[in-house]
Amino acid sequence: MDIQTEKMSLIKRLEQVNDLSLLQALKHMIDFGLQKEEEHISIEQYNNELGEAETEMDRGEFINHEDLKEEMKKW
Repeated sequence: MDIQTEKMSLIKRLEQVNDLSLLQALKHMIDFGLQKEEEHISIEQYNNELGEAETEMDRGEFINHEDLKEEMKKW
């Protein structure tokens, strides 16, 4: 398969996903993959992202290890 075919196949599969946590995880993976190796974030940006992650955790926006293992069984 060529890259365009792979992209279209992935888009079709994403349209079927109804799990917000899975979509967010995929988004983070794609964002990470799009960063070029030579691109580095500043200490300030790094700290901001850590603060945002801590805030999300405080709001309960996370999945624990055991629940994730159970969720993965459904994939």
